[in-house]
Amino acid sequence: MQTIRSSYLASAAIAALLALPAAAMAQATEPATPAPAASPMAASPMTSRPAAGQTAEQRVEGHIAQLHAQLRITPAEQPQWNQFAAVMRDNARDMDQAFMQRAQQYSTMNALQNMQSYEQIAEAHAQHMQKLVPAFETLYNAMPEQQKRLTDQVFRENAETHMQKRMQTGRNG
Repeated sequence: MQTIRSSYLASAAIAALLALPAAAMAQATEPATPAPAASPMAASPMTSRPAAGQTAEQRVEGHIAQLHAQLRITPAEQPQWNQFAAVMRDNARDMDQAFMQRAQQYSTMNALQNMQSYEQIAEAHAQHMQKLVPAFETLYNAMPEQQKRLTDQVFRENAETHMQKRMQTGRNG
């Protein structure tokens, strides 16, 4: 049972952390929580919300900068990081457009169209993850073992925090 839970947490961590730019664009209501400067792991992308009034691009850039610091990306890893960040930006831009289009059509959608629209969003998210995971894999494989352990811990903490918040608020998705 513990292995299943650990596997689920690891999968949820990756999905939750890497999908954050898209989710952040859909939730611009709570003020951002500033990251403490003392610890790169203290500032979790799962615990901070995007600042109200920021553009989707600003929120994604903030998330990218925060993750860069948390993972302690070195100059040698910068090319892999740049590719990963570029995919994050592209995915976020696409998802922002999809969310805006869906929001513009709410008032004219019937229930079936609403469900179909949500399906399209979910499919787009899955496609974006299929692009993001290989970019992250390239970055992760370029890291020395100590940095991989740090990255693993950052992802675990982010997933646990995210899941706890969902359980506290009763949200399922």
